[in-house]
Amino acid sequence: MHDKQHTEPDSTAVRVALWRALHVQVDSPPYVLEDEVGLRLAAPEDGWRQRPDMEPEGTSGFRASIVARARFIEELVTEQLSQGVTQYVILGAGLDTFAQRRPEIASRMRVFEVDQPVTQAWKRQRLIELGFDIPEWLRLVLVDFEAGWSWWEQLKAAGFDASRPAVVASTGVTQYLTKDAIRATLRQVATLAPGSTLAMTFLLPLELTESGLRPGFEAASTGARASGTPFISFFTPSEMLALAREAGFREARHVSATDLNQRYFTGRTDGLRLPSGEEFLVAIT
Repeated sequence: MHDKQHTEPDSTAVRVALWRALHVQVDSPPYVLEDEVGLRLAAPEDGWRQRPDMEPEGTSGFRASIVARARFIEELVTEQLSQGVTQYVILGAGLDTFAQRRPEIASRMRVFEVDQPVTQAWKRQRLIELGFDIPEWLRLVLVDFEAGWSWWEQLKAAGFDASRPAVVASTGVTQYLTKDAIRATLRQVATLAPGSTLAMTFLLPLELTESGLRPGFEAASTGARASGTPFISFFTPSEMLALAREAGFREARHVSATDLNQRYFTGRTDGLRLPSGEEFLVAIT
C-alpha cells in the first residue's frame, strides 16, 4: 500500500495549510491567525511559494477566507469552553493544528478530528516525526466516508459522550457533498445534547459571489473537478437556514463574509479582506 494516495494527505488539506502559512509570510501584521505548525506538517518542497496556487496577489481572497474561518471557529470553541462545553468535533479535519497551537485551550477539552483513514494515518506519523505528542485528549477518528462508514458511530467508539454538549465544526466541506449528505449531517448534529453548536461553511451560488472573484472560484471549481472532488453544492443563506431548521436545530444564524470582514479585517493596511463566496451557518441544538 505504498502508492501515493496512501502516503499523502488530500491536496486540498495541504493547500489550506500552506495558505495559512503564507498569511504570516506575505501579509502584514496583525495576523488573523498565526500557524507555523501546518507548514511543518505539510513539509512542502522548496519553492512551494512559486506554485501558481500560492501567488500572493491572486490568492489573497482565499487566504483571507481560510484564516478567518479558522479564527472564527477558535473563538467559538474558546467561548463555548468558558460555558462548560468540553467536546470539540472537527469534521474533515485535514491538517488542522488547533491542538498543537493552542494546547492551553485544547487540553481542557476532548478534541475529535474526523477524517479519511489515509489523511489520519499520515498526520499521526507526521506529528510523531515532528516531536508532537498525541495526547490523551486528542482523538484522531478514522472515517471512510466513501465506504459508507458512519462518522457518528466512529465518534462514539472514540469516546465521544453523546449526553454532553459539543461544538462541531465543518469548514470547506459542504461544497463536495450532495444535499442529501448535508441534510443527513445536519440531522445527526441536531440530535446532540442541548446547547451543542454547529459551525459549518457553505458556498454561495456563483451569481451571488463578488464578480471580481468569480474567475478565482471558477478556477477552484475546475481544479476540484479535475482532482476528482468536484464542487456540487451551493446554497443561498436562506436555503441553508431552512435546512438547519428542518433538521431540528433550535436556532440558526447566518454569519456572512461581511460580518467576518468587520470582525477581522477592519483597518488593515494591506487591503487583505474576505470575498463574498463562502459564508457560515451557526446552529444550536
